[in-house]
Amino acid sequence: MVSPTTVIKSVGPKLVPFFKTAAVYFVLFIPEDRPSWLALVIKCLPILSLLVFVLLHGMSLGDEYSYARRIMLGLSFCMLGDALLVFPGYFLEGMAAFAVGHVFYVAAFGFKPLNPSAGAVLYGAGAAGLYLLMPGADGVFVVGLPLYALALITMVWRAIARVQLLEDFWTWTKLCSCIGGICFVISDTLIGFHVFYGAPYIQAAVMVLYYAAQMGIALSVVDSKASYLDARRRQRELLTSAAAGVAQ
Repeated sequence: MVSPTTVIKSVGPKLVPFFKTAAVYFVLFIPEDRPSWLALVIKCLPILSLLVFVLLHGMSLGDEYSYARRIMLGLSFCMLGDALLVFPGYFLEGMAAFAVGHVFYVAAFGFKPLNPSAGAVLYGAGAAGLYLLMPGADGVFVVGLPLYALALITMVWRAIARVQLLEDFWTWTKLCSCIGGICFVISDTLIGFHVFYGAPYIQAAVMVLYYAAQMGIALSVVDSKASYLDARRRQRELLTSAAAGVAQ
């Protein structure tokens, strides 16, 4: 696995464009009630920088890059969602784009280990959140909001489940995706209460959490190839051991 020291030396410089574009967003900081093409560009640039970050860690059609490809697709659909949400009247389409992005993240994180207890807690919390938000929803949101919540909570569950306390708790890339998933759900919860209840929309807090979430998820690709190759090596060793046992 890649150590944090290695990250600072080799991965850190690749994140410079992300930090610069995020800084541009917060310096210009165009309010949400002033939609424009400039607002769209500066909002999407940090995610575009993360897409480049993922590509810089290698990309091919091989199985060893399947995780990175799915993360890249997830980031792409989230960036589409960012663009749609800039302009009024496209909230549902933006939410749908983000939901597709979460599906790709879930596909990347996988379902092993399962960790059903974490899932039960998160789905319970999600149901409680929906109970508070649904009275403010109407029309297609009556169906769309629960579906989006299902995709979001599943993504967070799978991000958390990747961290095994007794095995690889200090595998920093898995911790990054875990923290990223948690930041994502907090950011979206704030948006939900703003949209459906007119609660004060703390745009800066929402975007800090959102960019932190996407950065954490993007960082999880750093040792994904090494993890895949290590898993394949262990699988081959187990098969060899089993074959040797049968031969004896």
